[in-house]
Amino acid sequence: MTALSRISLSDFRSYPDALIQPGGGFVVLTGENGAGKTNVLEAVSLLSPGRGLRGASLSEMARSGGSGGFAVAARLALPSAAEASEVDIGTGTTTAAPERRQVRINGASAAATALAEWLSVLWLTPAMDRLFQEGAGGRRRFLDRLALALSPTHAVHASRYEAAMRARNKLLAGEAPDQDWLSALEARMAEHGAAVAEARAVTVAALSQRLADAPEGAFARPGLSLSGWNFGGEEALLAELRRARRRDAAAGRTLAGPHRTDLLVTHLGKAQPAERCSTGEQKALLLGLVLAHADLVAERIGRRPILLLDEVAAHLDPSRRAALFERLEAAGGQVWMTGTETSLFAGIGASASMLELSGGGVYPAPSRVT
Repeated sequence: MTALSRISLSDFRSYPDALIQPGGGFVVLTGENGAGKTNVLEAVSLLSPGRGLRGASLSEMARSGGSGGFAVAARLALPSAAEASEVDIGTGTTTAAPERRQVRINGASAAATALAEWLSVLWLTPAMDRLFQEGAGGRRRFLDRLALALSPTHAVHASRYEAAMRARNKLLAGEAPDQDWLSALEARMAEHGAAVAEARAVTVAALSQRLADAPEGAFARPGLSLSGWNFGGEEALLAELRRARRRDAAAGRTLAGPHRTDLLVTHLGKAQPAERCSTGEQKALLLGLVLAHADLVAERIGRRPILLLDEVAAHLDPSRRAALFERLEAAGGQVWMTGTETSLFAGIGASASMLELSGGGVYPAPSRVT
């Protein structure tokens, strides 16, 4: 099992200095509102490519009154069959460059995208409750997180596509753009855009099949599909970009490509789009989707993603809460959960790491409820 055996925070959010040494299964963080529970989950989420579960700027993550930079360092325990039993990974910023992310793997500098080769991290937060009500951008980011867990190179293709698109947009805004440079940028967009679209399509197809084959359970079963842009392959995207130069220049942005894709989710039991379901049903759809995806990743990649479930227990009735804990325990893997009360986690087993957060510190919970 791949799991974090140690994580330290320095000048990160509300933590001047903190050390957590969790077990490999459930890691439960309790404390009052504002105690810093979500901050710890955010730190864990930064051990994968991207901007973490809040999508915040790097300078926002540095502790107010601190050095101006921050550090998150962790030790990752790997399955015994791996070449090495553990790896040290870390990320952060410096006072001199508060918006420049640095990543180290076993002491050597690395790109943030390299983190995907070592672990996958998936999360659910209260802020995601409106995923189906808001714009397509949030759903694309959610889909890309799912695709990244199955294809570690997805982050590389996505970042290179976005960089080439920004350069193309800037070039088209000029009075006389260099046509050769424009063609080179469009070729790069087509190459990496095709890889992005393919990874998303493969993820949706595999996850849809798994969900369709799954028996009915305590959580709503979602159906998935893609919309918003019709992908016809690398050559088709390249031709479309070339044809659309005048249109995109007038619009000030690129109007075709995988950045225009949307993820559609349907409540299969009710044959109803997710955005028309109740808040509780939408949360159940997301939870069912993430659980099924974790199973899919474990099957395809051979390592289960680390799950971060922020305040998930508080929004479930006792029967669904028990069903969630039972399913997570049966599946295995490391699961980080937060809540204001220890009683919300009754029955999860004595092996769970129970931690209480208070005053910028992390302490063993004073009591266990079983």
